[in-house]
Order: sequence, then structure tokens, then C-alpha cells
Amino acid sequence: MRNRHLFSEIMRMTIPVMTGYLVLGIGFGMMLSASGLGPVYTALMAIFIYAGAMQYVAIGLLAAPFNPLGVLLLTLMVNARHIFYGFSLLEKYAGTGRVKPYLIFGLTDETYTILSVAKVPDGVRDSRFYFLVTLLNQLYWVAGCMAGAFIGVGVPLQTGGVEFAMTALFVAVFTERMMRRDERIYGAAGLGISALCLVLLGPDRFLVPAMALIVLALWLLSLRGGGEVKT
Repeated sequence: MRNRHLFSEIMRMTIPVMTGYLVLGIGFGMMLSASGLGPVYTALMAIFIYAGAMQYVAIGLLAAPFNPLGVLLLTLMVNARHIFYGFSLLEKYAGTGRVKPYLIFGLTDETYTILSVAKVPDGVRDSRFYFLVTLLNQLYWVAGCMAGAFIGVGVPLQTGGVEFAMTALFVAVFTERMMRRDERIYGAAGLGISALCLVLLGPDRFLVPAMALIVLALWLLSLRGGGEVKT
């Protein structure tokens, strides 16, 4: 397949990702600008962190007292689902060679979804296809973040409520998954554990223990279900 045709095919596959990443990225860039950090910091975070939810969380962490261990644990818990993504892609990524480190770094929820179900076009190396999908999705995110940063710098806007964009995305995804009967037990476990930790530990300390217990609960449920974890 020619490069132009391959690029067009990947663009077609990733249009839903593009629309979501541009909107969420703009929200992040605007919030970071409102916190006093300009486009340079936005670009560095979008390129080298590239973790939508964690980038939103990082805005508050940058203004908080320096706590590297807390940041490490929180990041691990927020992105713990990627452990399961990695396990399920071991076979696909086995022969990807030099691009494998970037494929691991660039694995997001949306990229994982595409790579899990998409068929590699005839005549195209698997590693090349995976790399282009991953790279294009990150470029969407970087473009959205930078657009938001420049909007935030150039146009005086009220950013109150923008931080809810990522929460709204996860609520929508969670609602869609809860509509599937065989996955409701996982959602119920997450809600129950979160509520319990919130009551026992309070709003300032419940998040990390709740995420750790949720990961443990999902693992135990996966053993009951034959080793498959719903993510």
C-alpha cells in the first residue's frame, strides 16, 4: 500500500480520536495557561507526559507542595489500567523492533481500542501500522493542547468548569460500559470501593487507597472469570 493511501486509511480510523483529543487538549491547554504556565510547558507535557487524565491532575499537583512519592503512587493508580492493556498487546508488539519503546509510551485508551480491533492493511508491516496510529493520535493531542494554550494566552476567557471535561469523558465511558450486563459487576465494585474509602478516609486521602483496592478487586474478579479483566 502506498504511503498516501495508508495515511488516509489511518486518518479515517482515527477521526473519532482526533475529535475527542482536540476538545480535551484545548481544555487542558487553557487550564494550564490560566495557572500561569505558557505554551512551552504545555508542549513539553503533551509530548513527554502524554497522559490526558494525569495531565489534568498534574495542574493541581504543580501548585501543591512537592511530594514525589505521592505523585508516583497517584500516577500509578490513575494509569493502572495500562498494565492490562500491555498484557493483551504482548503478542502484537512482540516483533515491532525499534519502535516498540514508543508504542509502549504512546499507548492510550483510544490507541489501544484501535489497535485491538483494526486489521493491518495488506502489504503493510504490523510495526509500521501500529507506529503510525500511535504517532497520529499523539499529534492530535499535542495539537489540541497547543491550541488551548495559545487561546488561553491570547484570549481572556473564564476557564471555570473546563476541568470537568475529562471527568465528563470518563462518566460517559463508564455509563456506556455499565449498560453491558456482563460488565456491571466491575463498575459496581469500583463505585462501592470508592464510596467506602471516601467515607472512611475523607476526600483528601481516599483516592490512592481506592485505586489500589480497585486494581486488587479487578484482579480477583478476573480470576473468577477465567483470567480476563474488563478494562
